[in-house]
Amino acid sequence: MTRGGAVAKTTAPSSRARRTPRERRSVDVRAWLGGIRLSGFMVIMLGLVVLAAFVLVPTIGTYVSQRQEIAALEHAVEVSSAEVAALEAQRERWQDPAYITTQARERLYYVRPGEVPYLVVDDLPASEVPQEQAPVSDEVERTRTDWMSQLVRSVAAAGLAQTIKAPSIGVPDPAPTESATPPPEG
Repeated sequence: MTRGGAVAKTTAPSSRARRTPRERRSVDVRAWLGGIRLSGFMVIMLGLVVLAAFVLVPTIGTYVSQRQEIAALEHAVEVSSAEVAALEAQRERWQDPAYITTQARERLYYVRPGEVPYLVVDDLPASEVPQEQAPVSDEVERTRTDWMSQLVRSVAAAGLAQTIKAPSIGVPDPAPTESATPPPEG
């Protein structure tokens, strides 16, 4: 806006107007590098930064790998601790005479004197009992395979298969003798 309240009109180049390609400026690398002035202090500091990178990169890599190893070992310790706790709980259960008796009855089928053991053969819950099967159809169904090509493939595979010799262990077979068994008398 201008002072009098009138709106200033800016003219933008029309998009229809043809633009002339700008001339590419050739960048002279030598001139650009020649414009950079490095003091002795800057060169020393740059050298120290490069040296620090060379020194710290392998150290950081070693640190990261060691941290991963430590995490894996801590996880293994946790798993081992859980296994030890489970084994200790099992050992405590085996200290109870009632548990020992129960395990002997279940695992080894031991009974007390005077008791009669009964062994149930098909002890399945009702949900796991197999239901009646659907009746078998009386119709002959056609297979959907090409039996001729299957036969040709099978014969070709059998003909091309390599035979494997039985391994020889270096012990010769005994030579057969002419009269290994006495002839029958009669």
